[in-house]
Amino acid sequence: MANDPSDRSMETPEPSAPSDPSTQSALSALPGLFAEEGRVRAFAAVALGAGSPAQVAETAGLSSKDTAAALRRLREQGVVTYGDGGELVVAHDRFRDLARAGRPTAATGNPGAGDDDRAAGMIVRTFVKDGRLVRLPARWTRKKVVLRHIAEQTFEPGVEYPERTVDEKLRPWCEDGDVDHVTLRRHLVDLDHLRRSGGTYWRPAESAREGIA
Repeated sequence: MANDPSDRSMETPEPSAPSDPSTQSALSALPGLFAEEGRVRAFAAVALGAGSPAQVAETAGLSSKDTAAALRRLREQGVVTYGDGGELVVAHDRFRDLARAGRPTAATGNPGAGDDDRAAGMIVRTFVKDGRLVRLPARWTRKKVVLRHIAEQTFEPGVEYPERTVDEKLRPWCEDGDVDHVTLRRHLVDLDHLRRSGGTYWRPAESAREGIA
């Protein structure tokens, strides 16, 4: 298989931040996200159980136009999503991810682990921009790193998701990219970052990470 030209830039890893830039960007964007009153009211309405745009508009006291704009921004930042039944819900797992990103990284005492983490961070930064998958790397080991990142950022381990919800969660990663959500889902299953039984998917429990080649 021909090497991805951009893969050659990975040969000499450089130091990177402990958490991925898309998460850090979302973390720093939160104050601005909730600086607008309409978004705060829409978010509060969803948190209180409003499951549709019409219910959000009624609960928050917003116009349909303002509700649509507020929900669009909340979904773009991943703090509001769709539940298994298609209703609007607060993305609690997203807030857990952001909380973890804001914590200091503890030393592991394993010198090799730091090198692998820095290399993985470089790979993710190359192929994931602003929370969007630009394209997949050609090398299998690097493709697995990118797909693992997407799986960890999108799905809680052990939680079962119907196919419709999996597709809904993967679509934002594929906006303006070269890979569609169906192909992305198939890659996640093929590389065992998602498992499937019938129409149900789940992310397996965390496994040991392979080295970056």
